[in-house]
Amino acid sequence: MALIVGELINTSRKAIKPAVENKDAEFIKDLAQKQVDAGANYVDVNCGTMVFNEPEMMAWLVETIQEKVSAPLCIDSPNPKALEVGLSLAKNGQPMVNSITAEKERYSTILPMVLKYKTKIVALCMDDSGMPETAEDRLKIATKLVGDLTAAGVSEGDIYLDPLVKPVSTGDKAGLEVLETIYQIKQKYPNVHGICGLSNISYGLPNRKILNQVFMIQTMTMGMDAYILDPLDKTMMGFVYASTALLGQDQFCMNYLTVHRNGLYE
Repeated sequence: MALIVGELINTSRKAIKPAVENKDAEFIKDLAQKQVDAGANYVDVNCGTMVFNEPEMMAWLVETIQEKVSAPLCIDSPNPKALEVGLSLAKNGQPMVNSITAEKERYSTILPMVLKYKTKIVALCMDDSGMPETAEDRLKIATKLVGDLTAAGVSEGDIYLDPLVKPVSTGDKAGLEVLETIYQIKQKYPNVHGICGLSNISYGLPNRKILNQVFMIQTMTMGMDAYILDPLDKTMMGFVYASTALLGQDQFCMNYLTVHRNGLYE
């Protein structure tokens, strides 16, 4: 079964920012619980828009969410101080860090936290030259990241490579380059995971949900096995369970049948 990171507790979302600003604990707890009930394995925690007090708000969010759910957390921030605070308070299972890159400064800042807290790590295929364009460029960065992380003591099974999804509206090969990257990474590193946020693929186009859903199916076929998405989207979750079953990753279709009986997808 694909690993699902519930993406909804993010202050860049209109409904979330005021709830966090007002410390509406019941709203946040309810949203965390709904995501877990819908199939999220991890709950993403991101208050990156709160630039003046992000570490403080990260602490409040982590503690509030953990009062309600026992799912592990994905601590998501560009701010190392906020990451450190979130990780220091995370107590449910193995936390995940979102994210590290091959950029020298980011890598050297984040790696010690990954090792200290023994986390899973989302590793973006990006280095100091910027975002890569081709599958070949992405694979070079992925190879460096996997080599450096494993040499530092991170197990391959704790690495989640993000190939960086770009909008297909800005380049008709954007989706294809990601699919080729996933396939090549899986061939080279079968124990390393792949993860992405799907919504970038449809940016600037109408009917975005259908593009996101189809791209999820395509990426899973290439070997992607983790997603940062909205688990309350029942159609998307239905496609996740169906794809898993069809790819032989759901013995006797038990997960598919269970969620069907529980009415968790459309």
